[in-house]
Amino acid sequence: MTEERIARISELTRLSRERELTDEEKTERAELRQEYLAAIRASLEGQLDNTYIVSEDGTKRKVERHE
Repeated sequence: MTEERIARISELTRLSRERELTDEEKTERAELRQEYLAAIRASLEGQLDNTYIVSEDGTKRKVERHE
């Protein structure tokens, strides 16, 4: 997600504190928020894919995904 899109989310949030957003603005903000959350989830999943747990005996095991 680009810095411009994140800035747009912030702008819409600021506007919502000043006045009622139009239906189009509400829809745009909701879509941008979903995109932002998806980017955060993807980043976290990438980090966890490269995370290992080291036991006291020195063995390493990959973090398992539980759904």
